[in-house]
Amino acid sequence: MTISDDEMRAMLTTTAPYTAVLLRHGSAYGSPETPAVVWEHGRRNFELRADGRLAIVLPVRDDSDLAGIGIFALDEPATRAVMDDDPGVRAGVFTYEVHPTRSFPGDALPPARD
Repeated sequence: MTISDDEMRAMLTTTAPYTAVLLRHGSAYGSPETPAVVWEHGRRNFELRADGRLAIVLPVRDDSDLAGIGIFALDEPATRAVMDDDPGVRAGVFTYEVHPTRSFPGDALPPARD
């Protein structure tokens, strides 16, 4: 399938603003409190997903300092406010970066392939 320039221009007008968050290990990552703090961070992510503020959450499972990626259906200041109140960020287990983005409302992750 080939997408024409006109089709591409039309589709681009349907994008909406989102905010991407890169979550990194903080200075307190690996402390004895880390497992409990990460559990509460995860609980909060479930709540944020349930109320539609966190559209996609991706825990990173490698040996890098990148702990996760999140796509928020919020603007940058609102996303920063949410992240500043995150239990993992407050405890120093995580730090974060925010990046304004655009995407297509309704996009979703497809089923995983083997």
